[in-house]
Amino acid sequence: MKILTVVGARPQFIKAAVVSRKLRDVHNEVLVHTGQHYDYDMSEIFFEELSIPHPDYSLGIAGGSHARMTGDMMIRLEEVMLAEKPDFVLVYGDTNSTLAAALTAVKLHIPIGHVEAGNRLGTLNNPEEINRICTDHVSQLLMCCTQSAFDFLVREGLEKRASFIGDPMYDAFLFYGERLPQNVLTNIFDRSGQKWGGVLKDYYYLTCHREENTLSDKPLFEILKAMQSLDAPTIYPVHPRNMKTVHQLCKTNNYSNILFIKPVGYLSSIALIKGSKKIVTDSGGVQREAFFAKKQCVTIFDYVIWPETMVGNANQLARAEAEDILCKLSVKVAWDLFYKPFGNGDAAKKITEAITSYSM
Repeated sequence: MKILTVVGARPQFIKAAVVSRKLRDVHNEVLVHTGQHYDYDMSEIFFEELSIPHPDYSLGIAGGSHARMTGDMMIRLEEVMLAEKPDFVLVYGDTNSTLAAALTAVKLHIPIGHVEAGNRLGTLNNPEEINRICTDHVSQLLMCCTQSAFDFLVREGLEKRASFIGDPMYDAFLFYGERLPQNVLTNIFDRSGQKWGGVLKDYYYLTCHREENTLSDKPLFEILKAMQSLDAPTIYPVHPRNMKTVHQLCKTNNYSNILFIKPVGYLSSIALIKGSKKIVTDSGGVQREAFFAKKQCVTIFDYVIWPETMVGNANQLARAEAEDILCKLSVKVAWDLFYKPFGNGDAAKKITEAITSYSM
């Protein structure tokens, strides 16, 4: 089959890296990058590090409101789909790129496969939740990372289209985690532009990008206040969405215990996760990777995204308040080494098999 894969954000690049490797052994893949994450540090470095095939189409659509971004993507994706006439469209996760591709494909009567289907927060106040629900209900093949995601789809009457596949993020963590180059961290820079030549012996790892934590200065102020007070430095790759706020906060606050660096590629992020003491994040991907690495994680969010990571206090929700973050970081974790809710690291193989079976 000719399969048109649509990606636009860094978590999707990671999943596509492992899935495309298997998919291209069997099918003809056309890769479309919408541009939702568009600069070198958020996009191009992932294609280079993970040896992802160069996109056949780069649409360069980023910024603006949710409506404008999604609408612009649909217009351009329709042009691509009409030109390529794919047999199947493959989408990942819950971004505006995913929703745009799904809505465009279903109106052109092209079957859709959704990787990471079925995740639910239980609120329409979260923009990604809307994307997930809409994409699942117009897709023909729903591939779930976890059993709980499958169970949500059963409740919505979608079980005939759904299956528990496993998480391609786990595939990627296993594959690339064993292949980290020795110099993976040597190109990391701090905010003054000076090269930073290695990993601290003890450090915490922080990521923050969600809309809920970036609409005002206060959430990030509280998060940084917590990290500043810890017993070891924090390494914080600053998301472009937070750059302006970080610069403003640094003018009036002492953050001598925090190393602000540019966004990092996937290999650097995995190395930082594996070497860290503990992790604070608002990323759905990083909290899973922390779980894969058996690192305690605190997630700054109001809703449970991946309940499987919460077992034994491995991952806990916290408010964007310094006191709550520090309280959750102090809780002891009980790890179950035999607990593997994200599959066995063969999700990419199963995704390819599911798509191939659908076409027969």
